[in-house]
Amino acid sequence: MVALTVLSATAASAETYDFDKDKPSAPSRPNVLRRSGSGTFPWCVRTGASLADGFVEVKFKPEKGREDQAGGIVWRWKNGDDYYVARANALENNVSLYYTAGGKRNTIKYVDAPVPPNVWHTLRAEFAGTRIKVLLDGKPYIEQQDTHISGAGTVGVWTKADSVTAFDDFSYGGLGN
Repeated sequence: MVALTVLSATAASAETYDFDKDKPSAPSRPNVLRRSGSGTFPWCVRTGASLADGFVEVKFKPEKGREDQAGGIVWRWKNGDDYYVARANALENNVSLYYTAGGKRNTIKYVDAPVPPNVWHTLRAEFAGTRIKVLLDGKPYIEQQDTHISGAGTVGVWTKADSVTAFDDFSYGGLGN
């Protein structure tokens, strides 16, 4: 496991990412990274990481939100305007795959999936070349080819709108790991 210890986050909105105690439910007690506030697509990335092919995985718990209750992961993140994101949404009960280019989020695919709120889930993306696979709680939901963002970039977590989401057990690496 790799902790998100050196972070960068969007500063254009009123969102925050903080380390909080969540003793009774955190998979790796006692701390979680919790996102609260409001922002369009708030992200938090691991600085210094560089990965072209591999995986990114996180445990997340969608806790609150009227507009959205989402947890997501980013990879091949070049900057706040260019990256891939996979997300699971408790309000919509779906898993989605997007690419963001030039600051505009674009849907690649979304599928229905059970995402109960206030429950820990595991979201994982595996990517190699143009192949992307998105899993929720160990079950593959999306397998897609896409060419929009290539090369190495960093990795991190992502939410949307007014989501209050807890994250834990963030990890990334090569597909053999």
